[in-house]
Amino acid sequence: MNLTCIECPKGCLLTIEIQDSEVIVEGYDCLRGKRFGEKEVKNPTRTIATTVKTIYPELPVVSVRTASEIPKEDIFKVMEEINKVIIDKVYPIGTVLISNVCRTGADIITTSDMTRIINK
Repeated sequence: MNLTCIECPKGCLLTIEIQDSEVIVEGYDCLRGKRFGEKEVKNPTRTIATTVKTIYPELPVVSVRTASEIPKEDIFKVMEEINKVIIDKVYPIGTVLISNVCRTGADIITTSDMTRIINK
């Protein structure tokens, strides 16, 4: 299997093979690349960064993200939950909007400080 490492801007082209249930990663320039390749085979995860709607015309959307990585296979169901949210209060950066989204263990948090933009 070939894939591009996304752990740093370098983007090493990795070659991954499984031999006798051992994951062998080649093509990395740092240990982060090796760990990324192993993880992609065993348990791929990602973070999500997106926006949610608000009721405020001066700030129609607010940026949010997962506070930690989630299983790659759960991305679409997590996005469905995020898309249900409509913010109707003014929140500071880092506010948890959804706790333990889809039982992944990850929270959805704000990454914008609404208090600096919206007059209360």
